[in-house]
Amino acid sequence: MPDAAQTQDTAQTQDTAQTQDTAQTPAAETTGQTDYTSGELLASYPYAEPLIIGGVRCHGGFDANGRYVSPRTANRLPAIEAWERKRATDFGTPVLDIALDTWPRHYPNVAQAKFLINEGVTEPIVSTLTRVGTVEGFGSMIRHAALPDLARHFEEDTRETAMAHLGGGLFEAHARDEAGYEEEGGHKQMWFAARDVAFDNPVTSDETALMLERMGIVPLGAGKGDPVQMRAQMAARRILPGDIDLDLELLIQRMVRLLLIEISAFHTFAWAEEVLADTDLVAGEGEAARIVSYIRADETPHVLYLKTTLSEMRDRTVRGESGRLHPGAELVGEIWQRALAESLGGRRDEGLAVALNEVEYAVAGRSDRDHIIEGFHACADVRPAADGAWVAA
Repeated sequence: MPDAAQTQDTAQTQDTAQTQDTAQTPAAETTGQTDYTSGELLASYPYAEPLIIGGVRCHGGFDANGRYVSPRTANRLPAIEAWERKRATDFGTPVLDIALDTWPRHYPNVAQAKFLINEGVTEPIVSTLTRVGTVEGFGSMIRHAALPDLARHFEEDTRETAMAHLGGGLFEAHARDEAGYEEEGGHKQMWFAARDVAFDNPVTSDETALMLERMGIVPLGAGKGDPVQMRAQMAARRILPGDIDLDLELLIQRMVRLLLIEISAFHTFAWAEEVLADTDLVAGEGEAARIVSYIRADETPHVLYLKTTLSEMRDRTVRGESGRLHPGAELVGEIWQRALAESLGGRRDEGLAVALNEVEYAVAGRSDRDHIIEGFHACADVRPAADGAWVAA
């Protein structure tokens, strides 16, 4: 688990990374309310003007001063603030957090991306934007997460907490933000729109399907196995003691992985904004970068509620099925460390390999292939060594 000093040092970094240069939701009056209905947590501010991209009505909108206002934040942000303040008062611990600079920069980095575009090799950048948008769309699945009776599994009171509202608006708001809702586009559609603005509608649906298959991304809902067998496999791979409810462990694992993805995504946002803001290289006069900045603003409540909820679980005592009591700090800490090691280890290497494969695929057969590959590596932070390991460039 991150120590208190690290947590305190990163709080400002996280907030700055999320809000820098992006119009934010208007400051809400803090009432101290800690109990909300689902409808209240899904409520948005009234917009003076809707956000319409490429003829598609997307979530969020603009206030009377033309500032972008994130969706579903009229009550969600003050609620998260109240829950976090209550948690800190009740337990006196810092919020679970991790330094943004713990994560390596996006690969390919800005210099590599601009080098490729300048050489006329736009396909890898298009692939990255398509992959990000597709994965964002998978966020809709969070609304289907199995939620155990948390009050039964924790020794201390769970009322008026973020964890008590996961199934009462928080998961649903997150799902709608990522994948859209009904006729309203979400981050999936916004990433695709940014891609299409910057690169003049570069791919057809058939090409997109082939691209995602090449990158190992399975369409949402495809390849589902037998639920009973899948649950047995998850039980065999579990981390926590056997008397801990499996659904509780899976919930914590899912939320930890999601939080780490959301934090590491800040590097992707910064990368995309810088690349897509270069009007000498991409089309749209900066519109694509502005779209990404709206997405970045929307991610603020995702990170905040995940950190607060996991901190609430960490601070409490977990009651096992046998009646044995387990310190939440040990259980959440074990899952956190495992997930962090995976994110910065094997999964990171797999992601690097996929990204490099897209570059090699794009230049295969070109007479200047070797020139482009070497120029690409020359701009890198990391590159593959002769033995396949990734090393600092």
